[in-house]
Amino acid sequence: MPTSQAADGIHNQLADGLGDELIREQAFLDEARAQLARMRELAESLDASKASDAVSGEVLGWVLARRIASLQDDPRTTLFFGRIDVDPADGPAEQLHIGRRHVSDEAGDPVVVDWRAPISTAFYRASALDPMDVTLRRRFGVDRGRLTAIEDEHLRDAGPSDTTTGSLLAAEIERPRTGPMRDIVSTIQPEQDEIVRSDIAVNVCVQGAPGTGKTAVGLHRAAWLLYSFRERLDRSGVLVVGPNRAFLDHIGAVLPSLGEARVRHATIETLLDDGRVRAEEPAEVATLKGDARLATVLRRAVWSALVRPTEALVVPRGVRKWRVPAYVVAEIVDELAARGVRYSAARDLLPQRLAHHVLLELERAGDAPDDRVQDAVAKSAAVKKYVATVWPALDPQGVLHRLWSDADALREAAGDDLTAGEQAMLLWDRPARTKGAARWSRADMALLDELDELLRRVPSLGHIVLDEAQDLSPMQLRAVGRRCSTGSVTVLGDIAQGTTPWATSSWEEAMRHLGKDAHDLVVLDRGFRVPSAVIEYAARLLPVMAPGLGAPVSVRENPGRLELRPVRAGTLEDEVARAAERAAAGAGSVGVIAPDAALDGIAAALAAAGVLHGRLDRDHGDDDDHQVELVPASVAKGLEFDRTVVVEPAAIAAAEPDERTGLRRLYVVLTRAVSELTIVHAEPLPEALGTV
Repeated sequence: MPTSQAADGIHNQLADGLGDELIREQAFLDEARAQLARMRELAESLDASKASDAVSGEVLGWVLARRIASLQDDPRTTLFFGRIDVDPADGPAEQLHIGRRHVSDEAGDPVVVDWRAPISTAFYRASALDPMDVTLRRRFGVDRGRLTAIEDEHLRDAGPSDTTTGSLLAAEIERPRTGPMRDIVSTIQPEQDEIVRSDIAVNVCVQGAPGTGKTAVGLHRAAWLLYSFRERLDRSGVLVVGPNRAFLDHIGAVLPSLGEARVRHATIETLLDDGRVRAEEPAEVATLKGDARLATVLRRAVWSALVRPTEALVVPRGVRKWRVPAYVVAEIVDELAARGVRYSAARDLLPQRLAHHVLLELERAGDAPDDRVQDAVAKSAAVKKYVATVWPALDPQGVLHRLWSDADALREAAGDDLTAGEQAMLLWDRPARTKGAARWSRADMALLDELDELLRRVPSLGHIVLDEAQDLSPMQLRAVGRRCSTGSVTVLGDIAQGTTPWATSSWEEAMRHLGKDAHDLVVLDRGFRVPSAVIEYAARLLPVMAPGLGAPVSVRENPGRLELRPVRAGTLEDEVARAAERAAAGAGSVGVIAPDAALDGIAAALAAAGVLHGRLDRDHGDDDDHQVELVPASVAKGLEFDRTVVVEPAAIAAAEPDERTGLRRLYVVLTRAVSELTIVHAEPLPEALGTV
């Protein structure tokens, strides 16, 4: 909730004579709403059926529908959240109201300026040291679509030390919320704005501690890119990749609130899996399958399928037979294989190249064949059969099925890249009889995708935002990277929050696997969402789980609240229900985060206590917004709640395959709270946490 200092500051400002100014600003907001309504009515009056043809009419209708949707006013919020008064030395003074979308009057002059417009940069970055021609920056308090308060910064009159966060800004950052993640467009900080507005050609990697807003920064960067490079990205597309379905549901409202609904969302599983995953495997096997060495093994497996020709190609045509000697075929095969194109693409070229040699023989015999003759030869049964013998058709499932089933095939493909022990780990104990009966694992999905790329090129998007990237294996990173091979990427994550056995240990390594060696690495360590009492407690784990990584710093004036609540064995679930009930007595969201195995018991205790709640399991959650959400520890990453109740930290850590991963999972769970953290435990806390 807003701090008492924030509320006092707003009251004092209004008492100092800003009441009349607030009335004028409200009148300006009413006028802006009227202009937006006019813009929408104009768009609705346009008739797509009057286009010159049916196709143009369909396209125009789609464009108009999107335009009309973007002009929808949301009465729960305001069209602008700030204002800057600009007085440049080489131009006229202006007042610019900054909002989520552009609004203009009948003459086309701006009433509200889109936050993504270049001129809006000054709202976020102007300071007393560098005013950027801004004389005044104004922020507005808002309640249910009405302006309630004003807070002004006079930058030219301010001293260099006047850098404190304003009351309204602090109140907005700490405002309670329930439901999906909100945009941070009104609270973007200068260091965040620099990331958001990085050029589309720049690959950005953000190392961000909990509460630094890295996820919101990535989403706002996607919105800014779509605004600034709309034509290019409308053609090539933008994709957001997150860690799980609950996370995507949590962030799903941000881009639409910024006027952008054309961004696809996916997890790494939905990006690579089309329902084929039917098996689980030990963590050590999944880790090995995620190793970058497997890319070399798979490439060798694909190209070793070529068969050295030993017999000539014989093509019957009319009363004669035409021959292409084996050594000539071998030269053609070698040349195609050396061109660096995909296996299947090169195979598609082989029939035409063989037919061309037959055409040369026809010409030497005095015939005058044309391109139709060459096509007929290329499509003849003789050529098709011959190509199948020297350049077999492959598919990803067939190649991987053979590797995991045939020790000799795996040994040949492995070369010196895998040890005998590692090859034994990869082989199936009971191989599937056919590729169609294979029981693929999640780790196999990235390998099948790699094979798909070796056989035929995977299309590239214009930009990808990859969140929680530290958790992806090298092979999963390669899969994401090939989907932006001709585009750019914004990578978001925190090395300290790596919660998979294959989590990356350095961003340089991760960016190399993505194919983006050239990148800007930015560190965000100022926490705006997580209060100091919570982040300082969680940071006790860092020396054990991520030595050398700096501890984040909370810049919140409100230190938040931390409570440790030890309980007797057998009373844990009832105490959790009581803690959740107390947390839900205040405004805002509550997350009850527990070991995955404990969820059913805690859900029953919450129901028995009459605590209405939702449940965010790995693959599902209902569509309703609940004040209280029951969250398994495995899917807590990326989520935020005003108050959290964390259940049995030792069990959360022990559920992971090793101590480092377990403590990192616990670090993630402990840092989901925006204002209050209550820890309920019957088991002793992990030693690294100590006592409060």
